[in-house]
Amino acid sequence: MTKDTLETGRELSEHLNPGMEEALNARYGHLLPGMAEGVVDFAYGRQYARPGLPLRDRYLATIAALTALGGQTKPQLMVNIAGGRKAGLSQQEIAEVIWQMALYGGFPAAINGLNAALEVFGEENS
Repeated sequence: MTKDTLETGRELSEHLNPGMEEALNARYGHLLPGMAEGVVDFAYGRQYARPGLPLRDRYLATIAALTALGGQTKPQLMVNIAGGRKAGLSQQEIAEVIWQMALYGGFPAAINGLNAALEVFGEENS
């Protein structure tokens, strides 16, 4: 018997972003019942847990995309930088993929991304 995607997603999200489902539910559950569970099921159980691409590489892609989208994604970028570190990415790899996005999202987006990374890296050392 195999685990379903929600169970897989919960295990992975708790490892990478402890308390995320509860935080989403506490903030949005009264407006969107089931939203937190849906995020965990789809993002972690169906996307991040897919075979075919290592988790660390999925985080590189996510960090790149969120950086290119710009400063409005800072909270999600910080969560995914922290998750990427837990998935095995080095600080240098994260900085390089963020800087690469200067070509696609522009220098302001890349600098905002680097600032978000510095915040996450600073929390690691606290």
